[in-house]
Amino acid sequence: MKRIVYIIVLTLVLTSCKKNTTEEVETVDNGIISVTKEQFQTMKMEIGSPTEQDFNVAIKTTGKIDVPPKNRVKITSFLGGYIKSTHLLIGDKVKRGQALVTLENTEFIDIQKEYIEVAEQINYLKSEYERQKTLYDEKITSQKNYLKAESEYKRANGMYQSLKKKLQLLNIDPSQVQKGNLTSTMTIYAPISGDVTVMNANVGMFMSPADVILEIVDTNHLHVELAVFEKDILQVKEGQNIIFTVPQASKEEFKAEVVLVGKSIEGDNRTIMIHGHLDDAIKQRLLTGMFVEANILTNTKKGFAIPIDALITENDKNYVLLLKNNSNSDYTFEKTEVKTGEKLANFTEIIENNKINKNSKILTKGVFDLIK
Repeated sequence: MKRIVYIIVLTLVLTSCKKNTTEEVETVDNGIISVTKEQFQTMKMEIGSPTEQDFNVAIKTTGKIDVPPKNRVKITSFLGGYIKSTHLLIGDKVKRGQALVTLENTEFIDIQKEYIEVAEQINYLKSEYERQKTLYDEKITSQKNYLKAESEYKRANGMYQSLKKKLQLLNIDPSQVQKGNLTSTMTIYAPISGDVTVMNANVGMFMSPADVILEIVDTNHLHVELAVFEKDILQVKEGQNIIFTVPQASKEEFKAEVVLVGKSIEGDNRTIMIHGHLDDAIKQRLLTGMFVEANILTNTKKGFAIPIDALITENDKNYVLLLKNNSNSDYTFEKTEVKTGEKLANFTEIIENNKINKNSKILTKGVFDLIK
């Protein structure tokens, strides 16, 4: 019973204290807020003046994470065929020269048969051409016979070289074909190392030469591509730092460096492309195609700054609590509108006006305990 009475009494005391503390904060409609010094200390509030800081001057822009054209490969087939086998999934890593997919088509056999036929003729036609040339040089045969032999040999040789090149494009060894080892399948190998980002092939599916079977991206060469408006481009130079975020994934800031500035204005929005290199440490954390919001740091300037926690934002306007009176018993603050500029870590720049200057005293900690 005593325990229950004790709990009730304690609850009443705490409620009474909380009520008294709340009542000590007085807010007037004209933006004047008063707080007792006892509450000021209890809530660990702090008062400070704007400090001079070096702020980065930046150009705001957007873009995406991408790779150079040579590091993105779309795999297609020189001739159409049915997918016979593949073991790859999106996200798999492949090495240059690794087998990707095997296609099957009877057309592959037709090309090999034609190659064998031409290969068997080529030696005879070459021999006949050389014989007719010798006879013509010795005035034994007519020019007509010589030219005919020359034409047939060169036509057959052209066909032979063409079919040989086709077999090589199909990754079929011509020397094995000449030995009679024909195959109805062809294997496509990876031209670069990288990650599989697109996979359109299923076993049994027919893929035409126009179809993209899969796509490989070498993510070791990720970079950031930014579109800068024409009005800002003269401020951008190689070597400048880029700070960017991937807003859909994280609030974390990443760094890059401007290495190429475009030389032509593109599109109806009149922008110039900027190429930025990424730090090696973050490349594995980003993906091609990610949308980014970026600031290109073009210069620095000095300005007066206040902690971000001292800023109140309401209806797209910014305010601070400016100290108007410091009496023996309380502090009085005026809610004062300010204009902000650049941002730096946990500080924001404020533009001086007739109410705010470097000597002004403002509430820098505990603001949100008063404005609710």
